[in-house]
Amino acid sequence: MAYALAETDRVKEPAGAPAPAAAASVQDKALLRFITCGSVDDGKSTLIGRMLYDSQMIADDQLAALDRDSKKFGTQGGNLDFALLVDGLSAEREQGITIDVAYRYFKTDKRSFIVADTPGHEQYTRNMATGASTADLAIILIDARKGILPQTRRHSFIVSMLGVRDVALAINKMDLVDYSEARFNEIVAAYREMARDLNFRTIAPLPISALNGDNIAALSDRTPWFQGEPLLRFLENVETAGDEPGEAPFRFPVQWVNRPNLDFRGFSGWVASGAVKVGDEVASLPSGRTSRVQRIVTQDGDLDIAIAGQSVTLTLADEIDVSRGDVLAAAGRQPEIASQSQARLLWTAETDMHPGASYIVKLGARTANATIAKIHHLVDIHTFEAAPARPLGLNEIGLATLRFDRPMILADYRDSRDLGGFILIDRITNETVAFGLIDPKGAPGAGETVEKPAQAVSIWPQVKSKLQGKLAPALFSGLCVGLGAVALGASAATGIALGLADAVLRPLARGFYTDYRRNASRRAAAKRTAEREEALNDGDGI
Repeated sequence: MAYALAETDRVKEPAGAPAPAAAASVQDKALLRFITCGSVDDGKSTLIGRMLYDSQMIADDQLAALDRDSKKFGTQGGNLDFALLVDGLSAEREQGITIDVAYRYFKTDKRSFIVADTPGHEQYTRNMATGASTADLAIILIDARKGILPQTRRHSFIVSMLGVRDVALAINKMDLVDYSEARFNEIVAAYREMARDLNFRTIAPLPISALNGDNIAALSDRTPWFQGEPLLRFLENVETAGDEPGEAPFRFPVQWVNRPNLDFRGFSGWVASGAVKVGDEVASLPSGRTSRVQRIVTQDGDLDIAIAGQSVTLTLADEIDVSRGDVLAAAGRQPEIASQSQARLLWTAETDMHPGASYIVKLGARTANATIAKIHHLVDIHTFEAAPARPLGLNEIGLATLRFDRPMILADYRDSRDLGGFILIDRITNETVAFGLIDPKGAPGAGETVEKPAQAVSIWPQVKSKLQGKLAPALFSGLCVGLGAVALGASAATGIALGLADAVLRPLARGFYTDYRRNASRRAAAKRTAEREEALNDGDGI
């Protein structure tokens, strides 16, 4: 997940490299990636369109097209409908909603931005999670008339779970509540109470009207009681948790073994965390073999040091086996290598989870098979507390234990998005069924306390369902066969024997046939997966 926007990260130029003077003022600024989220019709797309308009990032031809589209698709009468700047799908324009994630780039004199406009419908929660997976900050919108809604809670929990620690709480549509300070304070207090356990570092509340532009680029005269910064100025100046200098260990997932000729073999990827210098000792994981960095190669020349966020090619002093999916790490501070781990799962498939089934897991550049060994508990989205364990359904979140068929290089998602975030793929349909976050510090004990009562309560419904689904049809079929045999002249004993035989043998035969078809489909899917992996890995090693 964390690779979605890797190419947009700022890359440090090698020492002495020329840079255009006109572009230096913007290129040297930190890039801020943020997400807009919240419930349906809270004004997310309108807010982004307004920011693009106020930051003068709309060309004349785009403005003319917006004026034309506003008259055709817009919801604001003859006025500009700023949501149409980011809602590009025909279905989005027809329904006036956001369905897919729309990324937009814009800049001001002080900073560059990439914003992800995400849908508010519960049906498209997985699209929202995709946008949040690369965000440094979240703008959570709340309709001033409606207050906090279930999707507000769900989106807040998801951005917290995905490692976003800074939130701008935009109370939108203040014009529809007469810019009431009391209503603003009421919503802010309720949100702070709701989010007290979500581990947000900062929550910055702002009263805005995205449609009218109040407190977007400049403070509005309609809210004299608000003394904070307007939204754009806040985004220009905010320092997110990702901007803080840290002592993160060096991590470098290998995405490609670069072998253009006999005299060069390098390992390409991007520095996920920490820094590396020429001469540093590194370990190749999972093999554990060590070597030293000989060169740090980029398109613009060699570097002496590479830092987190840079895409580079490393060459090593020794010929050790390194393949796609391996991780180069600081030799003295290696990550965990394990075949089992706890993880938080956000289920994104229409079909429910099948515990014990085998899925394909993609973690960084590494692919493996994974089995969901146990569900510890679910998360009640209304209280954020542990709920009884059961298979996850669409948009549900839970803590689970996963087993992998090979050693995996793992890290707590809170420490490394690249080595802590993964997706699960159904091996038959190739559908992405879940987003996962490695969480070794998860508290399964909280789930265990509610797991036993749940099992005790659910025994009879499960037995009843099995009786209705399997035993009753088998007995009815056996009864029909027995009565038919008697009607055709067989003795009562023979009819009973034939009926019992049918009731027993028919379900067994059906079960064997179903298992055969399922296993055949899985073997075929596994064969296709192996062929794809073999094609991807061909030539990656020595």
